[in-house]
Order: sequence, then structure tokens, then C-alpha cells
Amino acid sequence: MTSTAVVIGASLAGMHAARTLRHEGHDGDIVVIDPDHFASYDRPPLSKQFLAEDLEPERILLPSAREDLGLDLRLGTRATALDLADRSVSLQHADGTLGLVSYDSLVIATGASARHLPGTAGVRGVHVVRTVADSLALRADLAAQPRRVVVIGAGFIGGEVAATCRGRGLEVTLVEAMPVPLERALGAEMGAVCAQVHRDHGVDVRLATGVDGLETTPDDDGTPLVTAVNLSDGTSVPADVVVVGIGVQVNTGWLEGSGLALDDGILCDETLLAAPGVVAAGDIARYHSRRFDRSLRVEHWEHAIAGGEAAARRLLAEQRGDAPEVFDPVPWFWSDQYDRKIQLAGRPEATDVARVVHGSTEEFRFVTMYGRAGRLVGVLGMNRPRHVIQLRGMVEEGASFDEACARAEAM
Repeated sequence: MTSTAVVIGASLAGMHAARTLRHEGHDGDIVVIDPDHFASYDRPPLSKQFLAEDLEPERILLPSAREDLGLDLRLGTRATALDLADRSVSLQHADGTLGLVSYDSLVIATGASARHLPGTAGVRGVHVVRTVADSLALRADLAAQPRRVVVIGAGFIGGEVAATCRGRGLEVTLVEAMPVPLERALGAEMGAVCAQVHRDHGVDVRLATGVDGLETTPDDDGTPLVTAVNLSDGTSVPADVVVVGIGVQVNTGWLEGSGLALDDGILCDETLLAAPGVVAAGDIARYHSRRFDRSLRVEHWEHAIAGGEAAARRLLAEQRGDAPEVFDPVPWFWSDQYDRKIQLAGRPEATDVARVVHGSTEEFRFVTMYGRAGRLVGVLGMNRPRHVIQLRGMVEEGASFDEACARAEAM
């Protein structure tokens, strides 16, 4: 196949799409566009090992970035517009010059960007963690021996950063607007367990508390430097470093007016097709899941790999006239915090029935099953990797909740 494939986003999903295209029959050009100047890298270590200075940038390169795939890799180049009729993408290069790339098939894997706290632009000591540059900047501030770190947002990224900072011996305050961390994903009971893990490691956890603003003082060059975080309960927490982990926003702004359907992501069919010759993969793809009977947009690492590969195969199927495959894997996620490994398979919600079927939440070694309408929809494990991996298959099978619980309790 000597046509030109263009991949927008040298992300985990984008690079796996490019790799699959090359290995499974695409002989033509594969152009990969990404605004990041650093070669394609893995994101999970950015809030853990990389931040703890156990890894250098070269150590987190994606395997596909080391592989000779014959890619036309254009780093430091941003996609600015898509013309579906003309099958072209407008570009802006690092030096500000404009360009255009034409495609026969297109993979959109531009992912998402970290949300910033309003009013913090230009304030020194305030960080997000999404890119290598973000993590390097935060790591430099942590190396300067700050005494007090405030992490805003107790989701998985915020929790990992808090754990990493405690591992460096820093005082950490973790601020969360919800009554418990991760309530939407894990439910109130399991969210409370996660909060207790942080407390047991010396973190000052502030729940059901918002942020009203920051206090700053001018640095030597006049730049505002953060000194405290003002909370909605009227208290103020001293801070030398602030890390904001309040979620992400999908990178779809450049697609406005393109003709693609956008709704917190790119709307795709069950095969990740967004338009003829155009697929989406990774954080940006929103597709209908038969398994969970709803629209899903999943931000997990393994899902990005599966999505990139599936998106590439969808394009190849379209070119060959083959029947496309439905994309509907079980979402799978893990997070390492302190000496705890948290693993989640499926797509539970706060309103699901949650039952601890193995171990003890008091000991932080347990398995929790989630049920909805009598069916198993999720498995959560803390320091129970073998159990979660075995029970994950029951989510794939669509097992009944009672059957799955009985099997788990017998393990």
C-alpha cells in the first residue's frame, strides 16, 4: 500500500498506530506530527520514577521510538486545522512557519492536556505533570529542597505525585474538592480507603475543600513566587511548591469546524472510525461500548496501545475492503503509590454496588467487585495483582455479579 498515512500525535496511541500500519502492510509514507520537541515517550513514569530522579528522559522512550519504522517524524510541529474534503492537515512549525500535509488515511491521537488552575499563569513554583518538560521543571523545584508541597487534586496523578514527594521526605498537603478521592471512579467507600493510605504516610489530607487562590511574593527578578494556597474553608496552607492535578481537557480545539463530531473527544463508531479514512485513538477517542452500553473515552495506558493498534487496523481494513473489527476492550489501569499497587479493571461508577470479596481494607490488601444491574462491571485490587488479573477475565466474559463474587471469595 503506497498511499500516505498521517498520524497526528506521537503519543502512545499514535506511535502504536504507526507501528501497526508499518508492520501490517502499509508500504507508503507514514508522517507523524507532534508539537513536543522530545522524542516519543512513556507518560506513567512522569509522576513516579522519573519525578523521583530514578529515570532520565532517554530511559522512558517508547520502544517504537527506538525502532526503525521508516517514519517521517516531525517533532515541534503543531496541527492547526483539518480539511476533510481536501484530505489535508494545516501545520505550524516550531519557527512559526506554516505548512500543509496531505493524507490518504489519517490517525488522530492528539490526546489531552493538563488543566491549569485559573490565575496561576506565570507564577513560579506552580506545576502540572503531563509532559517531560512539566516533570523536569517540577523535579528541578523539588531538588531545591522545598519544605512544603501542596498537591491540588487527589486523583491518580495527584496521589502519585503526593506519594513521590513524601518519598523525598517533603511535607505534603493533598487538597481535594470532592468528599473523598476518586469517588466518581471507585465509589465513596474505596475512595476513603485511598485517602487513608495517604494519611498513614504522613500526608495532610484536606477533603471537600476547594481552592480560592494563591498567595505570592515577588522573586528576585519580580516574578511572582507561590508562598501559600488559600482554601475555600478559610484556611491558608503554606507552600513552596504547588502541583495541580485537576484532570485534563482533550486536544480538539484545532478540529473545530472540521466537520468531525466533537463531544469531549472525537465521536467515533464502534470501530474507531470518525470519518471516511479518518480514525481516532487514545485519550481523544470517544466510542460506543457494547460491553458497558454507553459512550466511553478512556485515558488509560493499555487502552491507548490497544486503541492505536485497532485504529490502524481499521484503516487497513477500509483500504483492503475487509470487514472492520469492533473495538470494545475492558479498560485496565494501575497506580503505584508508596508500597501500594492499585489496579482497576472495568468501568465502575460511584453508584455501583461495591463488595469487598478478598482481603481487608484495614490492611490495604483487598479485592473489591463492582456490580451493576446484576452484572460484574469492575474489579479493584490493592496489593492483589494475581487476583485482579484472574478476575479481569470475568469482566470480559460479562459474568454475573454474584457468580464473580463467589469465585473471588473462593480464591
